[in-house]
Amino acid sequence: MPRRLSRLGSQSIIETAASANIIGDARVVALGENSHFIREFGLARERMLRFLVQRCGFTVLAFEFGFSEGFALDAWVQGEGAEEDFARQTAAAIPIGLSGPLHWLRRHNRTATPPVRFAGVDVPEAGGSLLPALAPVAEYLREVDPEVLPLAQRALETAERFAGASMALSAPAWARLGTAEQDALSAGLTRLRTRLRSLEPLYVERGGRYAYDTALHRVEAACHTDYHFRAMAELYAGGGMAADTSAREVFMADSVRWLLDHGAPGTRVVLPAHNAHIQKTPASFDGRLTGLPMGHHLRHRLGDDYFALGMTSVGGRTAEMRLDENTTFGFRVEDTALGAPEPGSVEAAFVDAGLGSDIALAGLRGCGPAEAGPDRIRLHSGYLHTPVLEAFDGMLSVPASTVADDLGF
Repeated sequence: MPRRLSRLGSQSIIETAASANIIGDARVVALGENSHFIREFGLARERMLRFLVQRCGFTVLAFEFGFSEGFALDAWVQGEGAEEDFARQTAAAIPIGLSGPLHWLRRHNRTATPPVRFAGVDVPEAGGSLLPALAPVAEYLREVDPEVLPLAQRALETAERFAGASMALSAPAWARLGTAEQDALSAGLTRLRTRLRSLEPLYVERGGRYAYDTALHRVEAACHTDYHFRAMAELYAGGGMAADTSAREVFMADSVRWLLDHGAPGTRVVLPAHNAHIQKTPASFDGRLTGLPMGHHLRHRLGDDYFALGMTSVGGRTAEMRLDENTTFGFRVEDTALGAPEPGSVEAAFVDAGLGSDIALAGLRGCGPAEAGPDRIRLHSGYLHTPVLEAFDGMLSVPASTVADDLGF
């Protein structure tokens, strides 16, 4: 691995060809982070976005943000509405680290040909609510199949009872529903999805292909989120099946595939998300398989057209997220000091290569057998044990991370 390390120092990422050489011709480049809410990762990903758009011709920014909610933000970055509409209409739902890239895209698109699109790939409200997915589906059905509209409306009525700002709030509220109501919601969503699939030719004839594909994917979002509620409830109760939290991950991978299938020829996607989402290896904790990440699915579907660039830090501080139903998003962020890199970690490998005090970029493809490389990477203040050379195609390391001071909650 040390022979593939590139020292960047204070030089901007976009001023070096190293990143372009490492990424190659990949159609999807995922930009990771070992923790949300970290200032240095946000800056690095924003600079990397500019580089990939301006120098490499990438055409879509796809974020860890609701698929359904992403359409309004795409319209905004294309120039629709006034500049202040962003703050008034969408700020409450914008994740930390996304505001800057969105404003840059809007400015870039004033003169860009073709313009860069924005898209969300996640389940609605990161699992917080079914409403952003189901409400537009109900409007679609009102036009193409009003007979089935009551089915969607019943699902909406139930969804309103446990809607929250994140999965951390909505999952406990969903668990407090009666079993009969939970089962009725699942059955209704499954029936709705089956009807859309069964009547595809009719729906396409009445409303067009793109509208149908969008509505179907929104229903898939609701179904996958509903499944995830059950998986999380069983996990919190100390049970659950192995890898049962993969429903959200496969939906995100499906969303990336959706963007490629519906984009113009030559579509290339920049995909910022947590390291735990973009890694190509299964995720396990304490020897138990917990999930197949989005990156695992994308590797199988896209092969080398998918490139996972992880980001980590040698030292500094990180943002631990503690569940707390009394907060706006169901968790509180604790500014936590990082210990020295553990032996066997990718962070220790950067230190051993003499790059612990530099911003450094490592290309990991072709670095040898995975078992010969690092076997862990920072995950917040702890470590995720995984063969790093297999999990990621590249790694960006910063000397020290700091928690952003503008969390807004």
